[in-house]
Amino acid sequence: MTTSSLSRTAVTSAPIHEVLAERWSPRSFDPSVEVPAEKITSALEAARWSASASNTQPWRFIVARRGTAEHATIVENLMGFNQVWASSAAVLIVNLAAVTTENGTPLRWAQYDLGQAVANLTVQAHHDGLHVHQMGGIEVDGLRAAFTIDATLEPISVTALGYLGAPDALESDVLREREVAPRVRRPLNDLVLVSA
Repeated sequence: MTTSSLSRTAVTSAPIHEVLAERWSPRSFDPSVEVPAEKITSALEAARWSASASNTQPWRFIVARRGTAEHATIVENLMGFNQVWASSAAVLIVNLAAVTTENGTPLRWAQYDLGQAVANLTVQAHHDGLHVHQMGGIEVDGLRAAFTIDATLEPISVTALGYLGAPDALESDVLREREVAPRVRRPLNDLVLVSA
């Protein structure tokens, strides 16, 4: 397993949980290491226990391990730079939102709830020594056709999951630079519009 000595700990304006401070989104994954099934299950279980509006639980997942036809199909339906690096991730997960109930009633908060579930998945994965990178640059229609996804489900994003690889393993100078660039966030004061 390749590890990096590069410190990526967030510089925060207030203390936060260590798992959150250490979480970041690499593009370099070790292509030689598989993720144990129990760690994938734990990440999905964390997603399952996420909060959702009226307990609708609108999250669904397509889980594909590296080396399978399904993994290759997901890579083919990524956009831009994502196709360059994501194939090395041990697992790719298509995150889908059930946007209507079984009787056709729209679930207005489905995408929000899916986001919460994927955040839970991400935190659990980092807790278990994995790294995660979320991608919104996906070919929705291509994924829908490839996996015969019906109209009640909307592909929203893809999660790359695996063990950290070395930044110099990335083929592109741009991607290598992004991998080691300082982590930056807007100041908290810019984000809180009203605080009474």
